[in-house]
Amino acid sequence: MADWLLPASRQRRVKAMTAAAGSAGRAAVPLLLCALLAPGGAYVLDDSDGLGREFDGIGAVSGGGATSRLLVNYPEPYRSQILDYLFKPNFGASLHILKVEIGGDGQTTDGTEPSHMHYALDENYFRGYEWWLMKEAKKRNPNITLIGLPWSFPGWLGKGFDWPYVNLQLTAYYVVTWIVGAKRYHDLDIDYIGIWNERSYNANYIKILRKMLNSQGLQQVKIIASDNLWESISAAMLLDAELFKVVDVIGAHYPGTHSVKDARLTGKKLWSSEDFSTLNSDTGAGCWGRILNQNYVNGYMTSTIAWNLVASYYEQLPYGRCGLMTAQEPWSGHYVVESPVWVSAHTTQFTQPGWYYLKTVGHLEKGGSYVALTDGLGNLTIIIETMSHKHSKCIRPFLPYFNVSQQFATFVLKGSFSEIPELQVWYTKLGKTSERFLFKQLNSLWLLDSNGSFTLKLQEDELFTLTTLTTGRKGSYLLPPKSQYFPSTYKDDFNADYPFFSEAPNFADQTGVFEYFTNMEDPGEHHFTLRQVLNQRPITWAADASNTISIIGDYNWTNLTIKCDVYIETPHTGGVFIAGRVNKGGILIRSARGIFFWIFANGSYRVAGDLAGWIIYALGRVEVIAKKWYTLTLTIKGRFASGMLNGKSLWTDIPVNFPKNGWAAIGTHSFEFAQFDNFHVEATR
Repeated sequence: MADWLLPASRQRRVKAMTAAAGSAGRAAVPLLLCALLAPGGAYVLDDSDGLGREFDGIGAVSGGGATSRLLVNYPEPYRSQILDYLFKPNFGASLHILKVEIGGDGQTTDGTEPSHMHYALDENYFRGYEWWLMKEAKKRNPNITLIGLPWSFPGWLGKGFDWPYVNLQLTAYYVVTWIVGAKRYHDLDIDYIGIWNERSYNANYIKILRKMLNSQGLQQVKIIASDNLWESISAAMLLDAELFKVVDVIGAHYPGTHSVKDARLTGKKLWSSEDFSTLNSDTGAGCWGRILNQNYVNGYMTSTIAWNLVASYYEQLPYGRCGLMTAQEPWSGHYVVESPVWVSAHTTQFTQPGWYYLKTVGHLEKGGSYVALTDGLGNLTIIIETMSHKHSKCIRPFLPYFNVSQQFATFVLKGSFSEIPELQVWYTKLGKTSERFLFKQLNSLWLLDSNGSFTLKLQEDELFTLTTLTTGRKGSYLLPPKSQYFPSTYKDDFNADYPFFSEAPNFADQTGVFEYFTNMEDPGEHHFTLRQVLNQRPITWAADASNTISIIGDYNWTNLTIKCDVYIETPHTGGVFIAGRVNKGGILIRSARGIFFWIFANGSYRVAGDLAGWIIYALGRVEVIAKKWYTLTLTIKGRFASGMLNGKSLWTDIPVNFPKNGWAAIGTHSFEFAQFDNFHVEATR
């Protein structure tokens, strides 16, 4: 076969083979064969008949919920390094889009995110961390597209109902204030706004939202609907001219690479506005690589957005490590640049929103797919994937079986691309460690003597990017610190006079919102506290508990002593707790088990085996009233637990057989104001 090549081409081929072999001693198989006639499919890449749809970018979601919670607590330089891997152009994932949750105070998968309006007359545009994250993304990529989407809403919007469409104008006002606040307080321009994540849309609400945006001079903010399924919103748009006019993008979640006829008939932009949600192993990377191509090949989707951006939440919460990278140890500084980051780079580093897909995209003869995009100025990027069924299953939907096998694929450049002299080559091979490469640059491919054609030898679970762009880069930093367990001794006195973030480090709110608080009534020891600030159940997205709760620590803690000062603010009906061995969180928080030590303003205490209070270990009377500080101590050792109030034993050696391990926690009896101070835990695994 080599005899068919000109000497110069043969020499370049040998270099490419050597580069692909790698340090692991892999046999030098000919991955790139230039101008080679070989059995297999032939694929023409041509713009003579015009171009396909406009490309809108690849992105990821922070939120839905609290998925970036631990990221903000990372020490420098590691926090900035993580952000560089996600957002810095030509470095890592180099994302084009950042989609964030508009915090609504409710549980939205792995925790709650605070609203900018807890109450009707309350506005605060510095709560949470999404503002900070958007600014960090913009700092690295000023052209990044920003999207906001509500999951839950503060309770006052529902006027007693668990429904955001009771007063359409009021809900639209609430969302518009978030967009206006982003600009006024953070100089952030929101590009797109959604309706209600994976829940019902209301056509009249969408129309009112558009009018209110326009009235505030926000005509440039576009509307995505409905972040759920294709069918209902697409059909409604075809039947309602006004709705059709105000919806700019139809966004579907987990579409399985396919759109529906009605959606395509609208002629609107089609996005997979949430996808992936898969463990960030090589199988997750295979899922991501397959759908990034096939969402367009099969479904004409011009943007794909991963849930989630970075797995920065306790791993034992639902969907642990389902981010593009992992950063769940701010106490150690350890993080992992997972393979989905480099799969992203195959597309993101060599395209930009505003480029166009070629019409000539499709499936490979023996499995896999290819897409090609151009900026219309002579640049061309080709992305080829051969992800196998076994190694590219996403968490949802079901993936019908398909076969991928070794093949030779010949690509022929025609139209304005026929004179391209050289293509840069980037390569990924997922799977066995001995064969694995992540975003490796191979020698460039010269086409001057090949009439614009080249042949690739393709095997399972590979990604190739061939591009005219020379700006690609596999960014790197020195290895971060080694992984460490959560500190076995942990203290927080919440003495933060001007905290940069509203939430205390490492506490992960699962129902309710716990914020730094300056207690003006107590200039002494309890001047700075942590306060649960919701007095009304939010309009929920998931099954929030009836009690508020924030977890912290190591899920594998077994024996522990938790000590905390507590302050009930609600007379007669108020109550607070500290807890250990809490075994569930996120969307499962209602069914959390553990050992919960409660005191109530009516002068009672209770020890329960679950958050809901169905499993009662002990109860009794105690001298407790509202608006007074008390110190609770909970000790769990082996199969027994004991509790103290103000340093005096209140109950001892209660048998606790389940669970064997879990987080520490604090919380309240209901959606009520309460304060916590001088939190201290001593624990062993």
